Amino acid sequence: MHFLGFTTVQILWTLTFAALLVLLVVLLGRDRARRFPWFTASMVLTAVRLLSSRMLYGRMAPLTMSEIFITLAVIEALVTLIVTVEISRRAFAGAKRRAWLIGTLSVLTVGALVLVEWGPWPARKMLTLDSTLAVMRLVQLVAQKTSLLSDVVTVEVGLLVALFGRRFKAGWRSHTQQIVVGLSTASIAQMAVRGIWQEIAQHAAPQTQAEYEHVMGIQEKLYNANSLLFLAVLVCWIVCLWKNEPGTEAPAAAEAAASSDAADEIVPVEE
Repeated sequence: MHFLGFTTVQILWTLTFAALLVLLVVLLGRDRARRFPWFTASMVLTAVRLLSSRMLYGRMAPLTMSEIFITLAVIEALVTLIVTVEISRRAFAGAKRRAWLIGTLSVLTVGALVLVEWGPWPARKMLTLDSTLAVMRLVQLVAQKTSLLSDVVTVEVGLLVALFGRRFKAGWRSHTQQIVVGLSTASIAQMAVRGIWQEIAQHAAPQTQAEYEHVMGIQEKLYNANSLLFLAVLVCWIVCLWKNEPGTEAPAAAEAAASSDAADEIVPVEE
């Protein structure tokens, strides 16, 4: 699909990259990066990955480019896991240690079960380090499974924040809840696209070029839908993080008014 000479992929890439830059400006300009440093770092990594995909594609050897993208994928997945810890600490500040322990074990147990059951695992004899391609396959497997684990954990944390966040420090319209809702939405979409495509790839058996192009067209539409949803999440984050949290404007205004009144009450000393 083309619009004014640009493909859908190009349009979504441009809008997503622009939205990421605007979000980073909001995070830095509104002093949100100080409160959510790892979330800010994850957005920087996402922007770097998008820029790399555009600047390096077709300009480097395929093997070298694959190494760069797989490495970025592993780093981004690990940072996403750290972001869930950051959000959880802010959302459930004040929770008892026992509650933290039970919640952490429950989240990790569910994540591990999904990780084991979701998708095929290669045979153990395939997991070797005897060649560059074997190492890349192993690192790619780590990237895929770590990304899946981070998506599952993010959804779990988002559900916990939605259910229990108001009891602690992640009430409705708080920045913490808005961030985790966006992350959970993006993770659900990512897992849905991954699951749908796995089912299609397992049962598809194209016999002609037309059938193959049809299957590839379905994949492109799925990825475009996922990109469009992530773009919507970015726009929501820009709007929500630009605004102050409910209840923070009034104290700031009262403090400013008190400072103004105190200044008016100062009587100059006559010499």
